[in-house]
Amino acid sequence: MTVAVPTTLAPAAPRTRVRGGTAVRHLARGGLLSLAALLLGVTVQLLLVSGIQQHSAQHAAFDELREQLALGTAPVSQTDQQGRLLAPGTPVALIGVPELGLSQVVLEGTDAAVMTDGPGHRRDTPMPGQAGTSVLMGRAAAYGGPFGHLADLAAGDTFTVTTGQGRARYRVTGVRRAGDPAPTALAPGKGRLVLITATGPHFMPGGVLRVDADLVSTAFRTPAAVIRSGTLPGSEEPLARPSGLPWPLVMWLQALLLSAVAAVWAWHRWGRHQTWIVFAPVVAVLGLQVATRTTELLPNLL
Repeated sequence: MTVAVPTTLAPAAPRTRVRGGTAVRHLARGGLLSLAALLLGVTVQLLLVSGIQQHSAQHAAFDELREQLALGTAPVSQTDQQGRLLAPGTPVALIGVPELGLSQVVLEGTDAAVMTDGPGHRRDTPMPGQAGTSVLMGRAAAYGGPFGHLADLAAGDTFTVTTGQGRARYRVTGVRRAGDPAPTALAPGKGRLVLITATGPHFMPGGVLRVDADLVSTAFRTPAAVIRSGTLPGSEEPLARPSGLPWPLVMWLQALLLSAVAAVWAWHRWGRHQTWIVFAPVVAVLGLQVATRTTELLPNLL
């Protein structure tokens, strides 16, 4: 005889919503969304948008320099006509290298922010076409990579640089990498131009490449230097990064994180379609702004 043993089931525990856990999940998902937007933004910025930005900036700089050349007010020294130091980013020259199909407006200064718009003139060297050694630096890959093919130049190639004093003509004497001997010292009254960019794979600079070119036209009048050699900040040296705390980047990052968290919250409250419509453009714009500020922290020759 079998006796049935009654069993009692314990009542199920009531489900409780842990609001703290929900908030943490929202923050975590918002953080992941911010990271994804940042990585995507940096990739798009380096591969596509930076070149478009540089092309647009070059057009504006060319128009400004062309007007100044026509009026005879283009800079010819480290200072403007009022004796003030040229502002970083001021158009100072136009370089044309036929062998590379290169035509670029050269800007004053060589930090990362200036060189997002084009090649830069090292401020403690003479202007191109003048006596002494002038230095121009340009990016190898990002922001149009204007100096990305300098290694293709060979001894004997010629190019020109136009400034407010006229057109100077140069002849390449050699291409140098780390460890290669430097060219001989210049004779008094002679001029030389050194073009500098990065070596290594695209977006992974491993060193510095220099192209030496001697001035073969008559040297222009050389004003007295105001900025002495060796006095520039470290941010204007080859492969240098900006110095100081990047406050614009911090502010844009905060805005991106807040928008991402709000998007995650709206996803659960409004629904996916409404969230996409409202927040996708906002997160995309903020991600691009953060990416732009982030790429400005990369080496200036990248």
